[in-house]
Amino acid sequence: MILINLLPHREAARKRRRESFFATLGASAVVGGIIAGLIYGWYVAQISSQQSRNARLQSEIQKLESQIKDIATLQAEIAALRARQQAVEDLQADRNMPVHLLNELVRQLPDGVYVTSIKQENQTILLVGMAQSNERVSELLRNLGSRSAWLTRPELVEITSASVNLGPRDTRRVSNFTMRFKLLKASEAQKGASSASGTAAPTSAASGTTRT
Repeated sequence: MILINLLPHREAARKRRRESFFATLGASAVVGGIIAGLIYGWYVAQISSQQSRNARLQSEIQKLESQIKDIATLQAEIAALRARQQAVEDLQADRNMPVHLLNELVRQLPDGVYVTSIKQENQTILLVGMAQSNERVSELLRNLGSRSAWLTRPELVEITSASVNLGPRDTRRVSNFTMRFKLLKASEAQKGASSASGTAAPTSAASGTTRT
């Protein structure tokens, strides 16, 4: 006996395939959504962790900046204190400058040279005097320029000839002069003495080698 299936089996198969496709598509969408959610949650957690680290770093940076400002303020205060200390030390050292000036003039004045007036303006000294000859004035310039540790840079401003009456019948020719030089501060004089001793040591060593 021959059986004939009159049901629409092709449409049923297509319907089953369609339902299977949509079921697979829905499952894929669900799985994809779960995976996307997990990835999104992981990124959110990483971003949150990075933001917390950034906030902590920012807080530490602010603390360091505050400490740096404090250190800069302390350094400025230390520099100001050192400057004031140096100023006080300079004043204490420079208060003896008139004594050094007079001592050096007594030491460096040649015989036959007389001082009539001294005027000081800051470190510049204006000296007015009288000498028996121009050679005495030249000797004084050499002494002030090379033999004094406190007086330097002598400059002859003016020299004139004059006559001095020493008695009723005794008249002598003299040279009136005006010169300018610099009085060194204590710190400058010490530097000059140090450099001079430093250059003198190699010279003496060289001379000793020559003698042997």
